[in-house]
Amino acid sequence: MRKILSTIAVSAVLSASLFADFARVEMGAGAWMQTPSGTADYNAGAGVTGNNTFNEEQEISPYVWMLIKHPIPIVPNLRVEYVSIHATGTATGAWAGFAIPGSSNSVLDIKEYDIIPYYNILDNTFWVTIDLGLDLKVMNLDYTVAQNGLFPGYEDSYTAPIPLLYARARVEIPTTDIGLESDVKYITTGSSTIYDVRAKIDYTFDITPLIQPALEVGYRVQKIQIDEDGTDVKTDMDFAGVYAGLMLRF
Repeated sequence: MRKILSTIAVSAVLSASLFADFARVEMGAGAWMQTPSGTADYNAGAGVTGNNTFNEEQEISPYVWMLIKHPIPIVPNLRVEYVSIHATGTATGAWAGFAIPGSSNSVLDIKEYDIIPYYNILDNTFWVTIDLGLDLKVMNLDYTVAQNGLFPGYEDSYTAPIPLLYARARVEIPTTDIGLESDVKYITTGSSTIYDVRAKIDYTFDITPLIQPALEVGYRVQKIQIDEDGTDVKTDMDFAGVYAGLMLRF
């Protein structure tokens, strides 16, 4: 058994070494200092409504990402991302048939998983990279309104896969280790719109050709407006702020 495991391990290392001559891997992690704003409304019909206004207080949201580029033309490259968003607010009115006496505190937690197959239209051609693809954004939302007096509290949780268009542009500044980059994810349908836009600058420490650490600093804006028929809770929210993190290039 040990020989089999050793053989698998050696083979994996050799395969990775050979593949490294043809592929590129980048990954990063950091914190997004975002400030939420907006509302969430509950509508059960017959004039029964609840309203929630989110506090415009800065929250720290962790994020990670990784991209894999390869030389096979017809197979898309892959980028995956994760970010966790937290927001607090104040709810009033009636939720799920129960009226809130005065107001109650509310909490919204969103976990986002982005799976992005994309193609290189330009790959560092004259220092310019352009990527186009599709983003399958899986959003896991948890929303709660705290119990208050006779109001028993309200909880809602659902997971929604949402397809978005994806575009990314990058410019390497010649004779420096500085890169400028921006990407956009976007979809609009009916009365709903979701977009996620980032712009950043990064600096790569050219220490070794095998593993190159880097720093990234940027600004990110995200819009989540969901107003679909048959949906009890309708949201119109924005998240915006500076982000910063560490990167590794292989």
